[in-house]
Amino acid sequence: MELTTFWFLLIGVLWTGYLFLEGFDFGVGMLVGLLARDDGERRVLINTIGPVWDGNEVWLLTAGGATFAAFPNWYATLFSGFYLALLVILVALIIRGVAFEYRGKRDDPSWRARWDVVIVVGSTIPALLWGVALSNIVRGVPIDAAGNYTGTFFTLLNPYALLGGLVTLTLFLLHGLHFVALKTTGDIRERARAMAEKVVPLVIVLGATFLLWTQLAYGKGWTWVPVVLGAGGLIFAALMNRSGREGLAFVGTGITVAAAVVLLFGSLYPNVMPSTTSAAFNLTVHNASSTPYTLRVMTWVALIFTPLVLCYQAWTYWVFRKRIGTDNLPAVAATAPAPLPEPATAGS
Repeated sequence: MELTTFWFLLIGVLWTGYLFLEGFDFGVGMLVGLLARDDGERRVLINTIGPVWDGNEVWLLTAGGATFAAFPNWYATLFSGFYLALLVILVALIIRGVAFEYRGKRDDPSWRARWDVVIVVGSTIPALLWGVALSNIVRGVPIDAAGNYTGTFFTLLNPYALLGGLVTLTLFLLHGLHFVALKTTGDIRERARAMAEKVVPLVIVLGATFLLWTQLAYGKGWTWVPVVLGAGGLIFAALMNRSGREGLAFVGTGITVAAAVVLLFGSLYPNVMPSTTSAAFNLTVHNASSTPYTLRVMTWVALIFTPLVLCYQAWTYWVFRKRIGTDNLPAVAATAPAPLPEPATAGS
């Protein structure tokens, strides 16, 4: 296997890990405003992802870094052409992280309510825009002979990409519902299962439409396999959720996420960014890659450190594997400023 192909596959694996893990993060963040009925339940939802959400984002940083190092021309065109959309995603991720850290700093309901809105918004925007961005990469965008993006922000808002955004938005919401049902106890667990049963028909319709559109317009013969697996994962998740087997339902939506990434990257290869201006201007794994020496060094680094990162993250999930409920939450402790020292008096 050529190193350019190896790194294309590895970047696809990194995106699969990111969307699988951060997907349920985004879903839980959206559910803070949709599922929780009071502050206690919102705290439960946030605590289900509290130990892991920032670690999940490392997959995105690694995918971006790998793209920059292995395919600098792809990185340059992607980040310049999608600059505004990626900036919006970045701002959403930043304010979401700040909200997780700051909502509990004051024992004030209005303070926490404002940060909860930020969590919902900061989870919804990336869940939508990642689907739009990835769909546009597969569909192709206007690129000239120099590899420059020649479209506008509104070029990205085409029907296929918008459908992709709706698919990731609803799929991540369903993925988050299964995660909440898997990680919680009591009434919130049952309501998560009930909401998942209501959401899954919409996800199946949108997902099946997007998978078929992608396959018929951009796919290859073998990419029918992820199409079938993606659709089957949603049906499996619905059946497992109905029977109360939340873990298997979560696996089902995870299979769909992974299958969708395989379909998108499989349809894309050997291109990394097709040009709608002319096929001669397509960026491929060959004309967008780094030098062979750079790829060799990166490969050794990846082979050494990737297993360590995977083991560490798996250990984290194992440590925080138990279910939680409102009865497991400690009392909210107000953070008050330290009292100022009394001024010294004369003669003391």
